[in-house]
Amino acid sequence: MDFIQDEISLQAAQTARDFANMHIRPNLMVWDESQEFPLQVFKEMGKLGLMGILVPETYGGTGLGYFEYNVIIQEVAKVCGSIGLSLAAHNSLCTNHILTFGNENQKQQYLPKLSTAEFIGAWGLTEPNTGSDAGNMKTTAVKEGDNWRINGTKSWITHGKSGDVAVVICRTGEPRAKNNSTAFIVDRNTPGFSAGKKENKLGMRASETAEMIFDNCIISDSNRLGEVGDGFKQAMKILDGGRISIAALSLGIAKGAFEAALKYSKERQQFDQPISNFQAISFKLADMATKIECAELLIHQACDLKMKGLPMTKESAMAKYYASEIAVEISTDAIQIFGGYGYTKDFPVEKFYRDSKLCTIGEGTSEIQKLVIGREILK
Repeated sequence: MDFIQDEISLQAAQTARDFANMHIRPNLMVWDESQEFPLQVFKEMGKLGLMGILVPETYGGTGLGYFEYNVIIQEVAKVCGSIGLSLAAHNSLCTNHILTFGNENQKQQYLPKLSTAEFIGAWGLTEPNTGSDAGNMKTTAVKEGDNWRINGTKSWITHGKSGDVAVVICRTGEPRAKNNSTAFIVDRNTPGFSAGKKENKLGMRASETAEMIFDNCIISDSNRLGEVGDGFKQAMKILDGGRISIAALSLGIAKGAFEAALKYSKERQQFDQPISNFQAISFKLADMATKIECAELLIHQACDLKMKGLPMTKESAMAKYYASEIAVEISTDAIQIFGGYGYTKDFPVEKFYRDSKLCTIGEGTSEIQKLVIGREILK
């Protein structure tokens, strides 16, 4: 595995960095306070190709790989975790699901619009009473001639209110039966499809999280993704790649918190010298830097396997688990280095702290990652 970034990765990182500093940084606390989902920012990212990073140029995407995707998510998350989260969810879940499992008609119909942000994508697996226990979902799709009737509620859905199109996993068999779910594409304007409660969250407040409600929602069988009964298998494969994006998101947050703390430690004077001169602070910074390097290596390994088409369930789970946990640890230490100032909204580290916790929960909790890793190493 080559650890040196090539020219394409460097350009991708620079593009994302410049965009984040120019279009996100000035307003991030305004959006955080108001919980506004800044739709126009994503429209602008669509113009730069950042909303279809993994989509081939044939379908209007940028046609980049996971190494470039990783650095783009990191650069955005170093500035704002919320925007990084929405960018990751749009690319790796809804868009990637259609890219991976859609037929040619579905790809031609949806991918160009998703890649340019004409459409914002949502992806629905989680329900109010079935988070990690997705095999027992209550949202059902019943076949009626050439159509399917969907009923149920999906919760904790990124872009559940503002998404123009959603990939939804529905139960099409008996609860807990094998191969009992199927994936469907549902357009926002479909009768019976509506948005429910929008969550009031600790962090990631500019990334919209809401319910999607299906009340006798009728869709054509042409909206089915893949074979009947393959929904859960598809979802697990999509989450393998999605774990890389959450790991990258976590690493971006960790890097943002570390860089802010490092800069502050050189500027803050106590006892007539920068606090970085004190071993208590320099050791903390050393631990933070080491954890960042470790997370980066795990993510690179998962990206490398993904790009080679090799199994990477264990490696992506390890990357997501470790990177998300150290994002919380590093942002906590960053607040400690800032002291009382770190606890205020006048400085950036309290937001990194609030945003980081979601990374240990979303797209599979840390406990689920350990379950996945344990199963893989015990095979």
